[in-house]
Amino acid sequence: MPSPIDLKQLMEAVGDAVMVADASGAITLWNPAAERMFGYTQSEALGQSLDIIIPQRQQQRHWDGYHKTMQTGQTRYGSDVLRVPAVHKDGHTLSIAFTVALLHSADQKVSGIAAVVRDETSRFAEERNLRKRLMELESQLATQDAPS
Repeated sequence: MPSPIDLKQLMEAVGDAVMVADASGAITLWNPAAERMFGYTQSEALGQSLDIIIPQRQQQRHWDGYHKTMQTGQTRYGSDVLRVPAVHKDGHTLSIAFTVALLHSADQKVSGIAAVVRDETSRFAEERNLRKRLMELESQLATQDAPS
């Protein structure tokens, strides 16, 4: 088992955001990569609701699923990578991908959720541009191949 110092070093060194929220959705762990990704310092984020990074239009859906997971101890996502929008402190939108892990108390009740998050905003934009370009090229080919 790694020592606490090793875990602290890992949380500070890893390039992906690592965050933990308790059963109520309050942030209890926020590593330096989360600071860089979302713009909130650790002191600003700790104790705050996850709403600080969830777009307003997604919040109800998020909390419905979150509270159900806390009640049932089950998540339908398991080790699946989730891709959703998020919000930076300055208001700009991010495209993030993350995995979640349920955390349990000594009596095996779900006590929170850990997430490892990657900012995929640039990759998402590149893929969107490539799809757009492909559609344009296919349209041009269809026009050229059309009988006169």
